[in-house]
Amino acid sequence: MLREVTLDDIRPIAIGAGILGTGGGGNPYLGGLHLASVIREKGPQPLIDPFALADEALVCVVGSIGAPTVSIEKLPEGTEMARALRLLEEHTSRRFDAVAIAEIGGANSMQPLIGGLQAGIPTVDSDSMGRAFPEIQMSSYLFGSDAKVAPYAMVDAADNAAVVPQAASDLWGERIARNIAVSMGARAGLAACMMSGAQLKASGVHYTMSLAHHLGRRVIEAQEQKSDVPEAVADVLDGQVIFRGKISDVNRRTTKGFARGWVRIDGFAPPEASGGSLEIEFQNELLIARINGEALVTTPDLICIVTEEEGEPVTTEMLRYGTRVAVIAAPAPQQLKSEIALEVVGPGAFGYDVEFRPLPGGVIGLPPDAG
Repeated sequence: MLREVTLDDIRPIAIGAGILGTGGGGNPYLGGLHLASVIREKGPQPLIDPFALADEALVCVVGSIGAPTVSIEKLPEGTEMARALRLLEEHTSRRFDAVAIAEIGGANSMQPLIGGLQAGIPTVDSDSMGRAFPEIQMSSYLFGSDAKVAPYAMVDAADNAAVVPQAASDLWGERIARNIAVSMGARAGLAACMMSGAQLKASGVHYTMSLAHHLGRRVIEAQEQKSDVPEAVADVLDGQVIFRGKISDVNRRTTKGFARGWVRIDGFAPPEASGGSLEIEFQNELLIARINGEALVTTPDLICIVTEEEGEPVTTEMLRYGTRVAVIAAPAPQQLKSEIALEVVGPGAFGYDVEFRPLPGGVIGLPPDAG
């Protein structure tokens, strides 16, 4: 398990979290630059084992909320995570002992490291998705325990701030937060989901920062060895490369605080690996993959796009015509496959009339020595 995050750890985390983000979570390169500047100023960020938390410890989740397409154009001020955290502390008159990760995907894997460093508290090696999802309520911290999304605090790059003391449900908490984020320019810092150490231990998808780091290091090793990098990614995640081809069309728009659309990938002609075409629909994250019109993989299982030769993650805002890519499918963590979880993160939650057929196996959320 990773014990602290140093400058040398940023690149492998950015690669691994970019892949685990299933296209979303924010641009990992920009997130890495931000994290590097904070580490240079304050030193490494401690990363603690979730089971080392006291049951009575107070934890909150921090991260960015908005559209990934906006995040590459509207840069942060730099202290949004810490300001949102302090605002929530001020509202509740309570101090947090640690920061948890909302989603391990993309730049949002790094925001809890940045916020924790700036606030002077450690980050827990646990998130609530084992990937990325577009909405707040899609969190194992919420459907896996009696924690609630509200109260929560939001800030933007200027002097705007908001506290939502109560929400009728976690879904309503998402709707209110999304409208506030849109008003803040489709990007804001969020501190939410206050919970105890006991709640986190019972509901989190653990050791995902360590997994992202391990995955990124394996990608770098495979690049240096000039081996098949997409296959190395699939091996780490207990998944498979389901398609190789060239991006032939992208339909992407930013609406209501999300990046929505689809990408079409044409398979390489024989004798190469794939024929036909693969189409993937996304809402910030890649949600359903259809090959020649037939559903092949659906949320919550992971659909990850990487460059075909280097195995670098391709996020939804970076999808470009002509890019040669490989598509990897990997099993979701067990926390996302329960009946109650599938109501929130399964294909039906996104309007797809498709049955979820889980991929076999899986390593996300297991202790580092158990995979």
